[in-house]
Amino acid sequence: FGKDERRFAMYSVIHSRALEGEPGYRLLGAIGRRSGCDPTAALKMKPRYIRQILRPLGMMKNPIVVITDGQNSEVLDRLLADPEIGPMIRTVPEGASWVGGDLTLALMANAFIGNPASTFTGFIAKSRLALGFGHNYLFR
Repeated sequence: FGKDERRFAMYSVIHSRALEGEPGYRLLGAIGRRSGCDPTAALKMKPRYIRQILRPLGMMKNPIVVITDGQNSEVLDRLLADPEIGPMIRTVPEGASWVGGDLTLALMANAFIGNPASTFTGFIAKSRLALGFGHNYLFR
């Protein structure tokens, strides 16, 4: 974001969390059965899933910041390879990434897409709701 654009920045944040493989799938499966939502979409974060959320909000032409635990590079690689989403992806440089910065980016985003089985995502979504921010997507 340019210096003059910071005040008016429109961006989305995706929180990608691996959840250690099979246990993560089991946890999301249980949550998905209770909610009736796709049990793996929030873990895989495929481009189609992201588009289905961001397009109706008019956010596909704005930066999409990916914050991650770094355990599953497939999500970021897949998003970067997508011709529509890839050019919009931004990441925090590894040396500058820290939990407070990731949290602030997610809290202040115009739209937040996270993994409902992640406690970090849950904290972000609850904080955004407490602050009166909408467009929190944990399931679709």
